[in-house]
Amino acid sequence: MSQSHPFSPVAANPSPVGGGGAEATRPARGADAAVVVAVVALAVLGIVALLVSGYLVLSFGSVAVAIGAVLALVPLALVLWAIRWIDRWEPEPRLALVCALLWGAAAAVAIALVFSFITQIGQALLGVGTSTGTLFLSSVVQAPIVEEIAKGIGVLVLFWVARSRFDGPVDGLVYSSVVAVGFAFTENIQYFAMTLTTGDIVAVTEIFFLRGVLSPFAHVMFSAFIGLALGFASRRTGALGAIGYFGVGLVPAILFHALWNGAAFLVSNFYLYYVLVQVPLFVIAIVAVVAVRRHERRLTAQRLDEYAAAGWFTATEVGYLSSEAGRRAARSWAARHGAGAAYRRFENNATRLAFARQRVITSRDRLAATKAESELLARIVADRTAIAAVPPLPVPAR
Repeated sequence: MSQSHPFSPVAANPSPVGGGGAEATRPARGADAAVVVAVVALAVLGIVALLVSGYLVLSFGSVAVAIGAVLALVPLALVLWAIRWIDRWEPEPRLALVCALLWGAAAAVAIALVFSFITQIGQALLGVGTSTGTLFLSSVVQAPIVEEIAKGIGVLVLFWVARSRFDGPVDGLVYSSVVAVGFAFTENIQYFAMTLTTGDIVAVTEIFFLRGVLSPFAHVMFSAFIGLALGFASRRTGALGAIGYFGVGLVPAILFHALWNGAAFLVSNFYLYYVLVQVPLFVIAIVAVVAVRRHERRLTAQRLDEYAAAGWFTATEVGYLSSEAGRRAARSWAARHGAGAAYRRFENNATRLAFARQRVITSRDRLAATKAESELLARIVADRTAIAAVPPLPVPAR
């Protein structure tokens, strides 16, 4: 295969596809404001997390909560690893992901607890005692509705606040999954701590097996519908229009959540239900994730081809930026020549540029998308300067 330079500085300032002109050479703006918003959000969510933690300690004791938290780290780590794999193509900002995690672990849990308390007070005032019927309504009706809305609000807020980084279905899936695993983490602590207070080791083992081993992705699968819907909204509509997509995604999220919670009331053998219903759904979810990631790779190639036609990239560059194998080879080569971090920035900005271009083409919010396109083109010019000294690399074909 012939040697071609994947880091060659093609035309320094060609006209961008979107017509940004001189805008492409201006530095990105609004980054400082975004960081301030993120820090304020983290502070508020941190306070809510402390309040939720205090409630758990008062309810179950510090020892039970501490042990429950350690046990809950196991499914949390597993799911976060899977999310990181999904998010490899165009990684989301860490501050946004931390905010998403805290929203699920603190804010969404707090909302669910408040509604639970209101329900309990209402039942007490009406003289309604605990029965199979009230437990069914609480678990199969109230919990799915309240919890999915509470988690979904966090994803919707991220859609509005981090709009420039919310580029498609994969991003929606990542943000909704992080919110969901945060919620599941706190909920697992509650269940584990509650069971630990009984002193029944067999019960503790069983609840850990059910929640930590068999169903660590349950909440993720429910909320994924909301994330995917908002991901599609990011390419088709603006801030207000996203509310409709949010509602569309909320319906299956609630229904599948109710189906999961209803197993305790509808079937006598949970494990049979798990194999016949939940395992196939999990397999379908995996297939859907793989399909969405492949779509993102194809979209990257299509949009970057347009920039290549305008002189921003070479055909070779588009080839390696559009494949996992090409990216791995280029990352390794750049790292060996002391430009690993610079290349990763180039790769990430090029991918974001492709998605920004997609928003320019399909979104009603074209003004913001065009601005993002111009800012990313400016960053790519700077990235090229940082990696221009890297020697040629034979790049695998697409």
